[in-house]
Amino acid sequence: MTVTIVGAQLGDEGKGGVVDLYGDAADVVARYQGGDNAGHTVVHGGETYKLSLVPSGAVRGKVGVLGNGCVVNPATLFEEIDTLREKGLDPDVRIARRAHVILPYHRVLDGIEEDVKSDDDLAAGTTGRGIGPTYEDKMGRRGVRVGDLLDPDTLRDRLEYVVPQKRALAEDVYGIETGEAFDVDHLYDSYREYGERLAEEGMTVNAGEFLADRIADGENVMMEGAQGTLIDIDHGIYPYVTSSNPTAGGACVGTGLAPTTVGQGEVIGIVKAYLSRVGTGPLPTELAGVEGQTPGYSGDSDAEAEELATYIRDEGGEYGTVTGRPRRVGWLDMPMLRHAARVSGFTGLAVNHIDVLAGLDEVKVGHTYDLDGEERDSVPATTERWGRCEPNYRTFDGWPEVDWSAVAAEGYGAIPENARAYLEYVSDELDTPVYAVGVGPGRDDTVVVERPF
Repeated sequence: MTVTIVGAQLGDEGKGGVVDLYGDAADVVARYQGGDNAGHTVVHGGETYKLSLVPSGAVRGKVGVLGNGCVVNPATLFEEIDTLREKGLDPDVRIARRAHVILPYHRVLDGIEEDVKSDDDLAAGTTGRGIGPTYEDKMGRRGVRVGDLLDPDTLRDRLEYVVPQKRALAEDVYGIETGEAFDVDHLYDSYREYGERLAEEGMTVNAGEFLADRIADGENVMMEGAQGTLIDIDHGIYPYVTSSNPTAGGACVGTGLAPTTVGQGEVIGIVKAYLSRVGTGPLPTELAGVEGQTPGYSGDSDAEAEELATYIRDEGGEYGTVTGRPRRVGWLDMPMLRHAARVSGFTGLAVNHIDVLAGLDEVKVGHTYDLDGEERDSVPATTERWGRCEPNYRTFDGWPEVDWSAVAAEGYGAIPENARAYLEYVSDELDTPVYAVGVGPGRDDTVVVERPF
């Protein structure tokens, strides 16, 4: 059986925690897209594990697979594996031979190109880790794949073809001095060593075949998407998107499993009880604004909106881990969720962070949009039209702060009545049952209603 985990919003919905929650019944956890631009935080046994590439199931001792839809930075991969081993874990991670490799020049070019785009307000707010440029090379048929690292002659051929192109781009177009990141010999020596370690540890697989065989043997496979639906390259708010498909269809393409295999399993949409976002672009239900991110914002929001935004930010820890910069926050956006449910076909929902909203007198939801005099219940196809949408709100009575650990232990009926009304509204609108409700950061801080395996 398969269970696919999909972010229903803009990323940062708490997918890693849900994978960890349900991971006890999974034998294999597979990432199907993205790279080390994804952040998964798993809290277990008082220890916090921050993973950006290794699948979250590694904390539970499950086999982790990075599918062919992923882009892999070997330096990050081995750093995370070594860190987990230092903490007493023994991660079993396999990498698809068809997955593409992030090289140092990808990271250099990522930063330069994002700076250029920012002059025209087209920057996607990338992490600068080379994700987009690697996917560009994949589509341009000039990429280096994991399987190439195992064959020194092929690796040399690939690098001698692509590196001169990248060096010319950096020097002639962007006018920067190139160094080791654009040196064929240096790259060949470094990445041949990565290939040797991959081979020595038996880490590479034909992902589709590997996963299909495990399913045929009766094992459970959980597929883990990075980011969220609204930053899907095809179904998101283009151009403020990632370079791959976090939606459920990406699970098929990015692992090599058939749509009929994925479709026979469960697809769980992960929902944050409010919105948070890093970067520019529209956000119709945004509270207040953040300078440098919210389009047109100049610090002139009304005092009540600023107070609400600050409250949610503080309660939810919505600040950059490294920079400390405030994230944009907003009310739940139902048109966004309807769009996500349609694209991925959710069979269940996990709604996280309802504890963050506790203590508010009222909680709002953007129920529909007004656009050019018409009411809409889903997201328009173009970002420009989405930016003109005005939300129509529904208001719910707030719920009190309670002992959320006790709620998690007692079950769904212990959730405050008004919070249950909020959850049931979401479930009814999406015609999808709630499988889990997150009420805190730890594995035990979740009300489990349904187990998909």
